[in-house]
Amino acid sequence: MTGAETVSPDGLKVHVAHRRNPYAYLLTGDQLNALLLELALRRAAAIWRNHTAGERAPRGAYPRPMMGFVLMDATAGPWVPNDSAVLGVVVIGDRGHAYLPNAAAKAGCHRRLGRNNGEAVHVDPHRLGTGDFRYGHSAEVRGQIVGASSQSPDQDLHEAGRLAADFVAAIGERHLAWEHRRGPEDWLSPDNTPAPEYRAMIDWYSGAPS
Repeated sequence: MTGAETVSPDGLKVHVAHRRNPYAYLLTGDQLNALLLELALRRAAAIWRNHTAGERAPRGAYPRPMMGFVLMDATAGPWVPNDSAVLGVVVIGDRGHAYLPNAAAKAGCHRRLGRNNGEAVHVDPHRLGTGDFRYGHSAEVRGQIVGASSQSPDQDLHEAGRLAADFVAAIGERHLAWEHRRGPEDWLSPDNTPAPEYRAMIDWYSGAPS
């Protein structure tokens, strides 16, 4: 595990860490941590703003100045177990880490079910088994799944959705910049070669067209 941390302008501790970096062609591990930290500071500002806004908070005042987020790896195939398909975590506030299991359950169930964990919680409890989480929604933005926890279910959903959307947008912007730097190449790799997976798929074939 690698990570980065800081303190937000409002005084909230912010820590991020990534487990997987599927975007190594685009970002080093330190750069991915820096991106997660940048996005985490946005969420920290929103959490503090909504925690202190009282009746003016558009989704009601947030009960806690802390949250835990789990981001799944949008590039991981469905055969990859959930515990190996976590891209990273975002922890905000002194005890934000205490909410990571909740966030992980939401994100993991969403990935398994292919839809918002809250639908299973409220509509299809037969899709949940022993040890699954009883509360809350998860968010998915263009394939990027995020679970978040510590506020009300709707507030958690909003914050998860914002983090997912910000992450998708940030990767997209960096990808476009990479394309302009590299030009018309075929593969998303530093040396313009395919991933080992794709080579392995055709290793059995040794012939040549007649």
